[in-house]
Amino acid sequence: MEREGVLVIGSANMDMVVYTERFPAPGETVLGKQFAMFPGGKGANQAVCCARLGSKTMFTGKMGNDLFRERLCRSMENHGVNLENLLIDPAEPTGVALITVDGDGQNQIVVASGSNMKLSAADIESKKALFSAVKIVLAQLESPLETVMASARLAKGNGCIFILNPAPASPLPHELLQLADFLTPNEIELEIISGMPAADPETAAKAARSLLNRGVKHVIVTLGGKGALLVDQSMEKTFPARKVAVVDSTAAGDAFNGALAHSLANGAELMEAIEFANAVGSFSVTRKGAQSAMPSLEEITAFIQSNPME
Repeated sequence: MEREGVLVIGSANMDMVVYTERFPAPGETVLGKQFAMFPGGKGANQAVCCARLGSKTMFTGKMGNDLFRERLCRSMENHGVNLENLLIDPAEPTGVALITVDGDGQNQIVVASGSNMKLSAADIESKKALFSAVKIVLAQLESPLETVMASARLAKGNGCIFILNPAPASPLPHELLQLADFLTPNEIELEIISGMPAADPETAAKAARSLLNRGVKHVIVTLGGKGALLVDQSMEKTFPARKVAVVDSTAAGDAFNGALAHSLANGAELMEAIEFANAVGSFSVTRKGAQSAMPSLEEITAFIQSNPME
């Protein structure tokens, strides 16, 4: 059987978003301008991004037996994600994220993981046949670490490319770093994982190189409006972002990771894949919400043509 597409393993949350002019200080109440609920969760967002761009995309995660699951599943299936391998937890609720977005489009997020943290290594082992059918396995850290480890081992054991988006960040075991073909932290996540400062491209490159010494094949640091930084054994290269008006940055990292997985699954060279992922990340911040911010291939093609690099 010919390998194709992406297997995304991870989280699904219902995002409850309040838009306000500024974030409250500790102990302060501020009035919001608008409230909305959006289907989200890093794993689900990344899966929707892959599927919207045209990749055959399977998602494995765990949701609760509740109304949020129904709404999340409807959104993901409408965008083309295969949910045949979704698991249901009878006791824990579907995860939720409480998100505040300020007037500059920046966000603060608190996640109540619920059923996401019940996705076990045994659950992944029960789906091991999926790993022989796909080119790319993409995971995040909104599932238990042992579950991510099981996913990484199965990915490498079946010859898949394994992309780890280490968010939310935590120190990572040496074995997991060795199994990662691509590690895609933002600057804060890079600092936590490496134990080194990463406040600018120079220090970020140094911190990323320390992770190469611990076994990662490629580190791609997402730098928000400054683009992305690739560090591997052969180079350090910065990929600038397109200049756009930021509306909501909630799922920009998920858009980048989903687009990177899509590009690599479809045979793109690494430089091309990062440039494309950068463009998709830039596009996503121009829309509200998470999955609703992911473009189709036609939309991103038009966006790239009308927003050339400066």
